[in-house]
Amino acid sequence: MASSKTTRGAAVEEADGGDGGKQPTEKSVEKSTAKRGAGNAQDLAGLEAGLDALDAVQTKRVSPAEVLVQKVLPPIVAVAVVLALWKVLVVAKVTDDYKLPDPGLVWDSLRQLWLQGELLDIIWTSVSRGLFGFLIALAIATPLGLVVARVKFIRAGLGPILSGLQSLPSVAWVPPAVIWLGLNDQMMYTVILLGAVPSIANGLVAGIDQVPPLFLRAGRTLGARGLVSARHILLPAALPGYVAGLKQGWAFSWRSLMAAEIIAKSPDLGLGLGQYLENQRNNSDMAGVLLGILLILVVGIAIELLIFAPIERRVLRSRGLLASAR
Repeated sequence: MASSKTTRGAAVEEADGGDGGKQPTEKSVEKSTAKRGAGNAQDLAGLEAGLDALDAVQTKRVSPAEVLVQKVLPPIVAVAVVLALWKVLVVAKVTDDYKLPDPGLVWDSLRQLWLQGELLDIIWTSVSRGLFGFLIALAIATPLGLVVARVKFIRAGLGPILSGLQSLPSVAWVPPAVIWLGLNDQMMYTVILLGAVPSIANGLVAGIDQVPPLFLRAGRTLGARGLVSARHILLPAALPGYVAGLKQGWAFSWRSLMAAEIIAKSPDLGLGLGQYLENQRNNSDMAGVLLGILLILVVGIAIELLIFAPIERRVLRSRGLLASAR
């Protein structure tokens, strides 16, 4: 009997909501539900804000002072240190003067070229050849890289050849190019192409290999096939690797051109940086030789910084791979 009363009491208490027999009113139920809904909404909003923060690229405006300290000052200091060490070695007489001339003599050679009006002509002869040859290599290597990356049979045949050509020193192509084409601009462009095309094509192949297969499936679902898929899906998705291949291709183009200009000598070719360097060697003018080396180095770095570095930053920033504006 006592047991049945206890059971009924527990049932009544459970029916009353377990709060001493007070039944919950409709308002209290609505208030509790509203509180739970508001809490869930706040949690969801916080989660979305956190995900947005993860996706957002943290950018900030860099002041001119920061640009000066971070970008301009370090290379100036490095050049000053190199010049100081150079001057110390000259003063210390570590070797003969004709082997290591004073930096002032190199400056005099540069000043003489400028006063004679030859400096810009020499630089432009090489830069125009290098850029034009690079553009031709770009037009050839881009479709070649697409085909090699997407057609298994062609990749099996040409992939190892492209890798081998990329590792072959560019200077090795100069003698056969001279025999095939003679001493003319066509020979120069041939050497540039043989040096740059494998690098650009391999860079594009590497970029396409890193494209998620989901992108291609989504493109096919939307009807993108063939050239449309290559233009709107493959190339945009492979841009980081492609740009890296372009930078390397320019480096190979410039090195190939300098090798061709040093080896192949002809009045019809004009006076470029490589030919100027070789002429100073023949004259045993070490100051002129060092000037030629410095000009080749400066022009190559300037092209990379003015053209390819901004393109690379823009591509990386568009993909959220740069933490701050640079």
